[in-house]
Amino acid sequence: MLADLTENAYSAGAYAGVGVILMIVAFAILDLLTPGKLRHQLWADRNRNAGILVASNLFAVAIIVTASIVASEGRLLEGLTYTAVYSAIGLAVMAVTFLVIDVLTPGRLGELVVHEETHPAVWVQAVAHLGVAIIIAASIL
Repeated sequence: MLADLTENAYSAGAYAGVGVILMIVAFAILDLLTPGKLRHQLWADRNRNAGILVASNLFAVAIIVTASIVASEGRLLEGLTYTAVYSAIGLAVMAVTFLVIDVLTPGRLGELVVHEETHPAVWVQAVAHLGVAIIIAASIL
């Protein structure tokens, strides 16, 4: 029983570490896609649009990581590989959906994200991020 606890704790730490790294990468990608500094928008300006988009992106990464853990069926190396590969796909597709929505809609999505007034387009993008994550999670499972 103690051996299982140790092994599970090691796995939880490994997945958490990889998950946090992937969330940092997700944040960096969003920062590149939006004008200005996203950290400043969140913490100094308390921008709701930026908060909605970042929160949806981080939650999307968590969905993919969770599906990778379940799909690995206890095989840590396989699960970490699934996590890295499928999260990279998810982040790329989320970035592409950001760009596609930006092209297909009036105005600039990045500018709406940093605008102080809440905008419905940000919610659309947030749901797109979650939709991408759910699709990728389903493909893993």
